[in-house]
Amino acid sequence: MNAIDGCAKSTRTGMTTGQTDGAAPEADAGFEVDDEANEPVDVATLEAELASVRQQHLRAVADYQNLRRRSDEERKEYARYTLAALVINYLPVLDDLDRAIGSVDAEIAEHRWVEGVRMVERKFRGVLEASGVRPIDAVGQPFDPAQHEAISYAPGPEGQVVAVAEPGYTLDDRVIRAARVVIGNGTAGTDTHA
Repeated sequence: MNAIDGCAKSTRTGMTTGQTDGAAPEADAGFEVDDEANEPVDVATLEAELASVRQQHLRAVADYQNLRRRSDEERKEYARYTLAALVINYLPVLDDLDRAIGSVDAEIAEHRWVEGVRMVERKFRGVLEASGVRPIDAVGQPFDPAQHEAISYAPGPEGQVVAVAEPGYTLDDRVIRAARVVIGNGTAGTDTHA
């Protein structure tokens, strides 16, 4: 038999020279035959495994969504705290503008520069309000230690705010500066000069 006949014979039988009839072609090629792959598959077991993998997938998706939601909430909360810190530093400037406008004599109240200061104050308030900053309505309200800081008592309805020494502000319904207020002591305002 020549080399060509041997090659043709090995091609027909699916074996190369050097292989025996008992050896699998995959064994010489470096492949291992998995005997378990030839065993019958239990469909119920596969369905249970599939259900388990689906549950794991659903839990992973839910965990990811929760992480994303918490991350978004933390980012928003950080932005609010940063804004609150910034606004707290600007509130004394607004107080000074209010005091400056309140101390203008009537004879110069119509000067253009006074109107300019009023415009700056209105614009400043508008910027703060657009950012969610709101003044605390205090006069005539019952004293609330969460929103008010009592600095003294005066004649007036007991437990009610009768005057504001320094306005308070909230940012998105969270108090960033309590209003400094005067509380009514329950006595009527009487003239002591009689």
